[in-house]
Amino acid sequence: MPSPEETKEAFDQVKILLEAMIQDRAVPRNIKRVAQKGIDELSREDEDATDAILAANVIYLVDDLTMDANIPFHSRTTIYRIMSILEKIKD
Repeated sequence: MPSPEETKEAFDQVKILLEAMIQDRAVPRNIKRVAQKGIDELSREDEDATDAILAANVIYLVDDLTMDANIPFHSRTTIYRIMSILEKIKD
């Protein structure tokens, strides 16, 4: 189980990667919308949601994007990287 500092650092890193996808002109709008939802989910201040729940929610959001035929290859790699970072966060 990562420490709270490591978890915050992982969330910040994922937010940066998602923000980069939003700024990328080669990424379709539907994928940018999901990336924004992921950022919103990680920024959520919910007393009931643990860090592991937030991580799982974002993994669930971005997992479907890997099968999208319109996603550029470099964005697919970024999504795999995001999932890898978030999978380390457990309760």
